[in-house]
Amino acid sequence: MDQLALLFVLLLGAVLSVPLGDRLGLPAPVLMTLLGIVLALIRAVPNVDIPPDLILPLVLPPLLYAAVHRTSWRQFAANKRPIFLLAVALVFVTTAAVAGVAHAVVPGLPLAAAVALGALVAPPDPVAATAVAGQLGLPRRLVSILEGEGLFNDVTAIVLYHVAIAAAVSGSFSLPHAALELVLSAVVAVAVGVGLGWAANRLMGYLGDATLQIGLTLLVPYASYVLAEELKGSGVLAVLTVAMFLAERAFDADDVLTRLTGRAFWDVVDTLVTGVAFGLIGLEVHNVVRTAEGRWGEMLGWAAAVVGVVIVVRLLWLLPMTWVTQRLHARRDIAEEIPVSWRETVIMWWSGMRGVASVALALAIPLTMDDKSPFPDRDEIVFIAFGVIMATLVLQGLSLPWLVKKLKVTADTESEVEYEKQLALRAAKAAKRRLKEIEDVEELPEEVQEQMLRRAYDIGLRINPEMGAEERRSTQARFARIKRVRRIQNEMLSAARHEVLAARSEPGADPEIVDRVLRQLDVRSLR
Repeated sequence: MDQLALLFVLLLGAVLSVPLGDRLGLPAPVLMTLLGIVLALIRAVPNVDIPPDLILPLVLPPLLYAAVHRTSWRQFAANKRPIFLLAVALVFVTTAAVAGVAHAVVPGLPLAAAVALGALVAPPDPVAATAVAGQLGLPRRLVSILEGEGLFNDVTAIVLYHVAIAAAVSGSFSLPHAALELVLSAVVAVAVGVGLGWAANRLMGYLGDATLQIGLTLLVPYASYVLAEELKGSGVLAVLTVAMFLAERAFDADDVLTRLTGRAFWDVVDTLVTGVAFGLIGLEVHNVVRTAEGRWGEMLGWAAAVVGVVIVVRLLWLLPMTWVTQRLHARRDIAEEIPVSWRETVIMWWSGMRGVASVALALAIPLTMDDKSPFPDRDEIVFIAFGVIMATLVLQGLSLPWLVKKLKVTADTESEVEYEKQLALRAAKAAKRRLKEIEDVEELPEEVQEQMLRRAYDIGLRINPEMGAEERRSTQARFARIKRVRRIQNEMLSAARHEVLAARSEPGADPEIVDRVLRQLDVRSLR
C-alpha cells in the first residue's frame, strides 16, 4: 500500500465512521483514531510522510472555518467571561503545571522545552469537542463553552508554544519581548482576518454564481492563515476572525441556492478533513512507539505523570471557576451560558480531549538548535505529547457517552422546541405582514388572498409542525385542507423531478441543462 492508497482508506473511514459512531454512541474522531492505530500495526501500511510544518496549515483552516460557521460572533461576545474564565485562562495554568512537572521528572529537560510541552498539550481540540457534544445531545450552554474553549485556546496555546520554542532554540528569553510578540500577533491576525473578510464579502457579490462563491470560501481560510503567519501573526486567530466576519455578512437572505449548497459543501469538507486528521493521529503512534524502545518503563511513567497533571488541573480549575462564574452571573442580568450544576461541570471536565493541534505542534518541534546541536529531549517530548493525546482522546472519548448517561446530563429539549416554535411563528407573521403590504398597493382577487394566507401559515408549519397547536385545534378543517394541499404539491413536485430525471437518459438529452432544471425543482421543493 502506498501513501495515496492510505489516503483513500482514511477518506473512506471518515465517511463510514459517522453512521457507525451514531450506532455505537461514540464520537467519529475517536473511531478514526482507533482505525489509524489499527492501520499502524499492519506491516503493509506505510509510515505517514507529511512534513510537520504543513499539518497545521493543511488541516486547521477548514476545520476552524466550519466550526465557526456553526456559531456566531454574538454568541461568543455574550459568553466572553465564562469562555475566558473556564477556558482561555486554563491554557496558562495547564502550561505552567505541565512545565513544572515535566521539568522535575524528565532528567535534563530544559525549562523552555518543558514550557513548549505544556503549551502543546494544554488546548483541548475544538473538532473533537464539537463532535462529541453534537452526538451526545449535551445542553447548548455546554456546547457553546466547549466550542469557544476549543477555538480560542488554540490561539493562546500556539503563541505560547512559539515563544517557548524560540527561547529553547536560541537559549534566551525576554518576558517583555514575549508579551509584545503576543499582542502584535493578535493585532496582525485580526487585521488580516477583517481585511480578507471584507474583500471576500465584496467578491461574493461580484462572482454571483453559487459554485464560485463556495470555492472562494474554501480559499479564504487558507489565505488568511498563510498571510497572517507570513506577517508574524496568529494564523488560527486570523481564520477565526475571517470566518466570523463572513458568517455575519456573507450571504443574502434570499440567496437560497448558495446557502444550501454551501452548507452541504462544508459538511462534506468537515467530515472528510476531520476523519483524515484523526486517522493520522493514530498512524503517527507507530513512529512514536519506536522512540521508546528499551525505555518503556520510564517514558510511560513520564507520560502518565503529565496525563495526570492535565486531567487533574482541568478539574481543579473548573470547579472554583464555575462557582465564580455562577456568582458573577447571578449579580448581572445577562444572557450567559454557563454550567448550572456540578454534573455539567464534570462533563465539561471530561470533555477536554486533545487532538489535531497538539499532534501538529509536537511533530513541528525543530530537530536542531541555533548552534546545530540536537533539540533537547525532542523524542521524549513527542512521546509524552502522544501519551496525553491518546489518553484523553481515546480514554475520555470512549467513556464520555457512558458518563453523560450516568450523570443524566441532557439538553433542554423543551426550551429548544419552544424556541424553534417561536421562530416559526415569527417567520409566518413576517410573511403575513409582507402580504398585507402587497395588498395595500396591489389589488388581489379574494381567492388569491386566501391562497397566500394559507401559504404564509404553511411557511411556519414547514419549519415546525407543532406551531400554532391552539389555532389548529380551533380550525381543524382549515388545517386539513392546508395539509392536503401541501401533500398534493409535494407529490406534484416529485412527479416533476422523476420526469426530468428520466429525460436525462433519453437520446440527445443535454445532462447539464437537465441538471440545471432539476436543481431549480430541488430548491423549490425545499421552500
